[in-house]
Amino acid sequence: AARAAARDWRLGRLDFRFDVAMPDCPARPAVPELLPPNRMPKRGRGGSERGRIALIHSLAHIEFVAIDLAFDAVGRFGAEFPRGFTDDWMAVGADEAMHFALVERRLNRLGSFYGAMPAHDGLWEAAFATRHDAMARLAVVPMVLEARGLDVTPQTIERFASADDEPTVRILRRILTDEVRHVAAGTRWYGWACIRDSLDPASTWQTLVSSYFRGIIKPPFNDSARAAAGLTRDFYGPLADMNVTGHTA
Repeated sequence: AARAAARDWRLGRLDFRFDVAMPDCPARPAVPELLPPNRMPKRGRGGSERGRIALIHSLAHIEFVAIDLAFDAVGRFGAEFPRGFTDDWMAVGADEAMHFALVERRLNRLGSFYGAMPAHDGLWEAAFATRHDAMARLAVVPMVLEARGLDVTPQTIERFASADDEPTVRILRRILTDEVRHVAAGTRWYGWACIRDSLDPASTWQTLVSSYFRGIIKPPFNDSARAAAGLTRDFYGPLADMNVTGHTA
């Protein structure tokens, strides 16, 4: 459905209209069970096959929620931006749907399925917290949460490579490449909004993240991938330095 919607938009079958109120939380399937992050079972570091399946399941959930995040951005904030914003986030939604399909298929081939284990709803909690502020949404979801994926995915790839799981490695490499583009979309439209509102991008981002993000900004950072997405260290470096010295972001 996500890829079909993106195709319909690309082919001009959908109107550039935003007259439907977006729900605070999208519909969810009966499984997986959603738990608070602190109640999630430990999944290990991916060394055993069971640990790798648990890690792949968590990746499937991230990609599943990312579909909702992309389309929610369109429906909730599209009217505030030029048409290109909708172009970008419809395309991101299609990418996330493709990622989910790849990861789900890999789970199935390993004898499991999406919903076989619990998952947490931290990603959507960030979406809910920023539901009234487009700049806060862009600052937190693509520029913090998805950017964190750029940081950790290379190490995840190494784990699966050390287990000779080449099919999963190929999927993760594809996801990493696409996620650079997704973070770039968020950074670009955040920058557009800063120009529109005559705001300093880096200091405004730091204020928004401090207000709306419940976690901390911490290394290690994949600086090269972040820079390729337009997210330079002058954004996140000061918050990371504050955390290192014992302050909270």
